[in-house]
Amino acid sequence: MGEQVFGSSGTLTLEMTEGSPDRTGPYEAALDTLSRTATHLKMSAVEQKLYATCKREVSVSFPIRLDNGTSRVVKGYRVHHNTALGPAKGGIRFATNVDIDEVRALAMWMTWKCALLGIPYGGAKGGLAIDPREFSKEELERITRRFTRELADIFGPDKDIPAPDIGTDQQTMAWILDEYSVVAGYLAHGVVTGKPLALGGSLGRALATSSGVTEIALAALKEEVGDPRLCTAIVQGFGKVGAGVAQLLHEAGVSVVAVSDEYGALSNLAGIDVHELQRHYSAHGRLTGFGGAEHRDRDSILTDAADLLVPAAVEGVLHGGNASRVQVRVVVEGANGPTTPEADQVLNSRGVVIVPDILANAGGVVVSYFEWAQANQGYRWGEETVAERLKERMLDAWSRVRAYARAHELDLRAAATALAVSEVHAAQQLREEIVSV
Repeated sequence: MGEQVFGSSGTLTLEMTEGSPDRTGPYEAALDTLSRTATHLKMSAVEQKLYATCKREVSVSFPIRLDNGTSRVVKGYRVHHNTALGPAKGGIRFATNVDIDEVRALAMWMTWKCALLGIPYGGAKGGLAIDPREFSKEELERITRRFTRELADIFGPDKDIPAPDIGTDQQTMAWILDEYSVVAGYLAHGVVTGKPLALGGSLGRALATSSGVTEIALAALKEEVGDPRLCTAIVQGFGKVGAGVAQLLHEAGVSVVAVSDEYGALSNLAGIDVHELQRHYSAHGRLTGFGGAEHRDRDSILTDAADLLVPAAVEGVLHGGNASRVQVRVVVEGANGPTTPEADQVLNSRGVVIVPDILANAGGVVVSYFEWAQANQGYRWGEETVAERLKERMLDAWSRVRAYARAHELDLRAAATALAVSEVHAAQQLREEIVSV
């Protein structure tokens, strides 16, 4: 990653030492957005450095006994970006590409996401550099419990609240809950969110991120294109978020014309039967072999023609090398950081509307907050209540971002980040005044 440099004017720049010019890394992308936001808000160099630097970073490594009797060393991280608004909140992912810079970026984006949606949390993220598919369920349980013990002094219902992410699920959260509770000496329902209903999970949590993305996508299509029922969509990624978005768009009347997963892609200009595709995916674990669409290379659908593109997989899939060939009116970021700064510039110059991740995919943390509130109250909300409150939060944030963008002649990413950073900065100043030299 590049070095952070604060010039005499107070502007944050990056001296890039690694990487492709087409694919800025996630932390560089996060810092680039922050730098432009700080310039817009006329922040000092000291203030910029505060928000460019993570508050706490923990790196752990430990041996795990495998089922065959051998051992393997596992490495992981937990990062708190800023906690001015409340306890740290963020997912835990199990993926081979997890590293400290990715976790820093995801923690920073979570800070802005919570601030933008009015959630009293700070941003956190964590992960283990493993492929969960290489381990048995018993091995994953041992890994998760050991990771929890290593971070038991970091986690806590009022300190740091993990949630599922790539490669983890409600079972992972149940193991964290149980292990933390053993260490703490009481059943700490609020230490994780995204856990099973039987352990205090929330109704509506499973589809929360997908529901939020879909609400924003429908609002953006209505404003930028017209009746969503006459629109077409591409969903890149068919995991927990992408599969749900494809389903909800399909049920809302949007024609889903292309989808992809890590193995390949499918397209059908007449529209894909998403319910049939989900049955196929549940049976086979991949899109390949589905009979209702043309089989394609995985990344080829990113430049297909449609009204809407939802990148819902990993970071950096829209970059300087393919942004000029993107043929949609609206991009709604279901994943974190799917659009690099280079792609942002190209797409904005072409009039493509990009709804940023810190707004579009905030549904998961919104319902995580609802789950945490329910745990603190000892009272479960009905599914309709959760859905109504989620929709209200998402559409309120959409309206505020659109209004700010128009008033200040900014793109949606710049507007959303400016609103979020302003909220965090106001809280930070009230708690401890930052004096610029």
